[in-house]
Amino acid sequence: MNSKSIIMTILITLIGGLILFISNMSDQILVRANTKYQVYLRGEKIGLIDDDTALYDLIDASQTSIKDEYDVENVYPPTDLKLVEVNTYDTTSDDIHEVYDKIEEVDDFTLRGYVITVKGEEEEYTINVLDQEVFSNAAKRVVNAFLEEDEYDNYINNSQEEIVETGRIIENMYFEEDVTIKEAYISVHDKIYTDEAELSQFLLFGSNPDTEYYTVELGDTIATIADDNQLNVDEFLIANPNYKSEDTILRVGDEVNVTLIDPQITFVYELYEVSDEVVYYERETVRDNSKPVGYSEVTTAGRNGIERYRETYTVTNGVRSQEADVELLATIQEVQNQITTVGPSRGGSISDYRDPVNLNGAWAWPTNRGYVITSYRGWRWGRMHQGIDISGAGNFGSSIYAAAGGTVTYVNNTCPSQGRGYGDSCGGAMGNEVVIDHGNGYVTRYGHLHQTVLVRVGQTVSRGDRIGYMGNSGSSTGAHLHFEVLYNGSNINPLGIYQ
Repeated sequence: MNSKSIIMTILITLIGGLILFISNMSDQILVRANTKYQVYLRGEKIGLIDDDTALYDLIDASQTSIKDEYDVENVYPPTDLKLVEVNTYDTTSDDIHEVYDKIEEVDDFTLRGYVITVKGEEEEYTINVLDQEVFSNAAKRVVNAFLEEDEYDNYINNSQEEIVETGRIIENMYFEEDVTIKEAYISVHDKIYTDEAELSQFLLFGSNPDTEYYTVELGDTIATIADDNQLNVDEFLIANPNYKSEDTILRVGDEVNVTLIDPQITFVYELYEVSDEVVYYERETVRDNSKPVGYSEVTTAGRNGIERYRETYTVTNGVRSQEADVELLATIQEVQNQITTVGPSRGGSISDYRDPVNLNGAWAWPTNRGYVITSYRGWRWGRMHQGIDISGAGNFGSSIYAAAGGTVTYVNNTCPSQGRGYGDSCGGAMGNEVVIDHGNGYVTRYGHLHQTVLVRVGQTVSRGDRIGYMGNSGSSTGAHLHFEVLYNGSNINPLGIYQ
């Protein structure tokens, strides 16, 4: 073998060995280059693991109590848990159970659900649910506390009947707050609502209501208990979710929640209403000297008129707005005053020959026309409502008139013009008040007035004189006049004097 051949043999041998070395080294490098996952919790490293899915599966499999409590299929890691894929030649890794224990000690596991944000002008809060329908159904229960369900459904389904003569149409409804819903992972230690009854109770009464209870007595029904405690039936059922309907039979001795509402969300609906209002006729007296002394005969029968009004207003959490747009649509029937013809007097006043109900000729209606009687004399909330409540065209600040001439015997103007609602006992719950003695045994009483009272004790007033303005003082939840009539010290039906 010549020298050239020897050299080539050596080179081939060296190259082959080098290739084999490189190949072996490459195999060793590929074996040691591992894909692992660096686990971070709240920005801190807590471990290095081989399998990311194994950690997620361990978390899900280990939280059986949470699954049972919330009736869910899966439990998820904390929101601050991050797994970052890394390539490393390090063959060691942390035990997955040790990493799990560190997570459990530091942070909360989560459930997939929805965060509802309710943002008002002054405050903002969140509600956590696992199912959007829990919030939707709870919100509807609150809505139904302030609006009949069929009216709500007809509005939603665009199936409201057109007004033929009288009736009302809801034009718009909404929550006053900005409500947003976002899917999110929720900590199991945060408050999560799973029961719509519980959530509706929070929305209507707040998280820490000053709870009041009533013990059921013989003869009580849900309707009577609600009415006696200034609640409607829907509010009662929300406060007492164990009772499913108004017809549920109560047991004597049971305690029921009668806490007044404190809505956490503001439900508003706008509507217009067409209604017929009675225009009560007045009494007039005509003297006819050709008739004998003591003669008295109704020569023209009185007839009440009927006027049709369209009224547009807003209702907020069941409370009607103080302002309303009132439009007279038509006069259905003209009013006709009663005329009584009487003979000459015996030297006394002509009023000596009138029914004492007439006093100075006729009783004046105490508010402006376009009024609405919102509550009549009779039993209400377990006690006698001695007068009538008048609102409608008599909005906040509108004039109040003396029903007849007389002397002012009592005035209270110490209460704010706007009361704080039911339970406000300023002025003995009547708020700002005027009492007028008309003589002949008749006294009238005007309650819930604006603080600006125009008369004083001892002042003489005439029929139709302005004595003050409509307010919302005392135990009142909307601008109106409470009007009473007493005869010989006893309350009578105020409408009786206008018949």
